[in-house]
Amino acid sequence: MMLVSDFSAAPVEEALRKLDTSLETGLTSDEAKKRLAEVGHNEVPEKKKNAALSFLKRFWGLTAWTLELTILISYVLGRPLDLIVIAALLIVNAVLGFAQEWQAERAVEALKQKLSIRARVLRDGGWSIVPARELVPGDVVRVRAGDFVPADVKIIDGEVEVDQSALTGESLPAGKKAGDILYSGSLAKKGEATGVTILTGTRTYFGRAAQLVQVARPKLYVETVITGLLERLLALVIVLLSLAFVASYLRGVSLLGLLPLALVLLVSSIPVALPAMFTVTMALGSLELAKKGVLVTRLSASQDAAMMDILCADKTGTITMNRLSVAYMVEIGSHSEDDVALYGALASQEANQDPIDLAFIAEARRKGLSLEGYAQKKFTPFDPSTRRTEATIEKDGEEFTVVKGAALTIAGLCNIGGAEIADIEARVDSFAKKGYRVVAVAKGGMRGFELVGMTALHDPPRPDSAKLIDELRGMGISTKMLTGDSLPIAREVAKEVGIGENISGMEGLKGMGINRARDAIEKSDGFAGVYPEDKYLIVKALQAKKHVVGMTGDGVNDAPALKQAEVGIAVSSATDVARGAASVVLTEEGLHAIVSLVRVGRMIHQRIVTWILNKIIKTFEIVVFVVAAYLITGVYVVGAFEIVLLLFLIDFVTISIAADNARPSLRPETWELGPLVKASVLLGVLMVSESLALLYIAIRLLHLTDATGLRTFTFCMLIFGGLFTIFMVRERGYFWNSRPSNILLAAIGGDMLVTTIVSVFGIPGLMPIPLAYVLIAWAWYLLFALLINDAMKVRVLRLR
Repeated sequence: MMLVSDFSAAPVEEALRKLDTSLETGLTSDEAKKRLAEVGHNEVPEKKKNAALSFLKRFWGLTAWTLELTILISYVLGRPLDLIVIAALLIVNAVLGFAQEWQAERAVEALKQKLSIRARVLRDGGWSIVPARELVPGDVVRVRAGDFVPADVKIIDGEVEVDQSALTGESLPAGKKAGDILYSGSLAKKGEATGVTILTGTRTYFGRAAQLVQVARPKLYVETVITGLLERLLALVIVLLSLAFVASYLRGVSLLGLLPLALVLLVSSIPVALPAMFTVTMALGSLELAKKGVLVTRLSASQDAAMMDILCADKTGTITMNRLSVAYMVEIGSHSEDDVALYGALASQEANQDPIDLAFIAEARRKGLSLEGYAQKKFTPFDPSTRRTEATIEKDGEEFTVVKGAALTIAGLCNIGGAEIADIEARVDSFAKKGYRVVAVAKGGMRGFELVGMTALHDPPRPDSAKLIDELRGMGISTKMLTGDSLPIAREVAKEVGIGENISGMEGLKGMGINRARDAIEKSDGFAGVYPEDKYLIVKALQAKKHVVGMTGDGVNDAPALKQAEVGIAVSSATDVARGAASVVLTEEGLHAIVSLVRVGRMIHQRIVTWILNKIIKTFEIVVFVVAAYLITGVYVVGAFEIVLLLFLIDFVTISIAADNARPSLRPETWELGPLVKASVLLGVLMVSESLALLYIAIRLLHLTDATGLRTFTFCMLIFGGLFTIFMVRERGYFWNSRPSNILLAAIGGDMLVTTIVSVFGIPGLMPIPLAYVLIAWAWYLLFALLINDAMKVRVLRLR
């Protein structure tokens, strides 16, 4: 057998014979594994990044250039100790950043494996869904509207329109029928077809099975905001250093000797740890969400989820179980309940995994009805425009048609009117008030269609839906239910899960003016009669009212709404197109994963805010304190060596903020930088004052000078002040309201221990001082940071 041959020109029967496969059972699992080992996975290995180049890039950029210039100046001035320490900082940052990027790449690859295209395949006589990369030549597959074609497939049965623009550049859909080839990478737009896989992997026309969701890591909006903020801090640093240089010149101090310190102070204002901190924060958040059934496909999704205040949720599959079952059957005329179940099952197709189809097939099996002898010659899946499913059936040489769909639509097809239609309407209304979905079944022939009966299908709410909707409400998020069902069904389900009773029909909204419609959409608790294209309009209307919107969806027509929403959520049963448009993909059904997404997103937001507050405060404090102390005393109380060592130790701790315990807020987050800057500057001024007061004590009362360890004491001051500041800023309330994570505690404790040992015993370039002096610095900032400054922080943040 020639597994790698191209059977595109061969007749269907010949292709099936040479591929040694069966339309009834497909390949066996053992045969599929054997072929997979022979031809390889249905993919093209991606070109990997050059690790050496990725590492070397760490020495390129503003931060690296500044450190490298400082190293050069230290060499020229003959200061080898400064040179070694600064070079060590540069190398360690490069190694840490490279390691974190490598770990993030591994996490991304893991997510891409989970988000890769899936395919419906027939194996061992049963239909299942497998990753497209596991397809092999000879696999019988099913392609439906909204699917990406997973390999080169020869159509056996059915018709489908495909978008081949990725292959040909031609935007118009191409019609494909039995015998034609569906090429890997094209998109099914309409219809459905069964085919046999003929080529996979590098042998396909497209060259590879297109990976729909490339898990991107674009630059975050918050990162842009922080960078802009720090640029202003950098400007402040330059102004202060200019004052220091002018003062030095007037005092006759050598400006060349001050250059290393000036450069290092500039480095202190640059967010050296920002990329690593964000990478670790997002990677840990994504891994935590993945464990909860949430796959993040856009890095900013967790941030958007933190700000989301409205969730538009599909009723079916999200709020309800999405497992329809037959609750009641109503036979019409001389027909029996068995007839209703039989003809309904004949108008269904198991391969599509449609909930209504599966409900009828399951009911027929439950009743012991045999479908043998009935051949489905043609099948037309449910179309929202016709609101019915249709199949042409042959038995004993005689053909007839069966249809199922909306009761009034099917009744109209059967030309029913008068009292009969009134009776049907009454039955539908009665069932709808109980939350049942009514599907009518009819049989047709040469003389038209005859109504066989009706079924009441029930998709009950999930047991936890009401609780989770209440939890979302408690978090400041309003849940709006969207459903294509009728208004009575929507109201019944909404009432049962506690969403509210103000449910609107889309038809009524479309008749309003744009402003009235937006107001009505904002005030509604949900919408009935929703078509996929209506979701986009709902999202746009809510965004126009300044809301941050989450939207769930699963179909190809949901893609525009998922893309438009700040938080587009593809549910577990979503098509490949919907998954590609969404920023979040759920692997489990229900709302619990969305609640987890919001909670983790808000925790990530709190960690980033902690980092922002800490960075602004420390930059302000270090630079202003060093320059102010120089202007007051005429000497630099800390040198380049001490500042570089301080940056290294503090950055080690600030990265661990990414793993800190954080409490999700009870309301949607916002990026109001004004209050954060105000709080940071006020706290920075307070800390500079406290540090200057302690410096006065060190010089006047402890009689410390450069010769007796003033720089070592100042180093202790800045380190301990920075570490206790982290305890203060990590909690928006009082610092004792939440416990730091073990990782953060270990990092801070380790820094304090290292600082104490280095200060007491000394190292080259750092003179030893008595342990009592170290403990004075420790106690000073313990008192001021955790009591006075913490109380001020709470007051300032409450005023926003």
